[in-house]
Amino acid sequence: MRSQQVDIGRSFVVVFDHGDDFFTALADFCRANNVRHGIIPTFIAGFSQVEVVGTCAKLDNPQAPVWSAVHLNNVEALGGGTIAYDETEQRILPHIHVSVGLKEHSATAHTSHLLSATVQFLTEMYLVEVSQPTLHRERDPNLYDVPLLRFDTAEN
Repeated sequence: MRSQQVDIGRSFVVVFDHGDDFFTALADFCRANNVRHGIIPTFIAGFSQVEVVGTCAKLDNPQAPVWSAVHLNNVEALGGGTIAYDETEQRILPHIHVSVGLKEHSATAHTSHLLSATVQFLTEMYLVEVSQPTLHRERDPNLYDVPLLRFDTAEN
């Protein structure tokens, strides 16, 4: 277990528009507001399409991460996550998980890591900037190369 006290910066309410690509709109918001590190405690969304991590195939190694995608249409979503920053690529690295309910299937739900999404009607997000420490992701070769959240020690 690792932990680090964080200093909170600005707080935002972000509204995505119908037809927006979720991750493009999030990156555009972060760039426009110079947000590099953050916490997304919650967001609600309608998505016309999403891709989440999942499979229906038998897993050779159930302990290993799943890298394939499940494509779903016409969903309502509740999600949250974190935003780290890649200094080399000069881009945010969001890690978002969602629970999505299929509207036309009695709101049958799937919960997983969000890979892509297109906004349908609305997405309303609460985003809190982390001013310190720096949040970044490092791939861990001992854990299937999964990119894990890391933070620098508190900066003074």
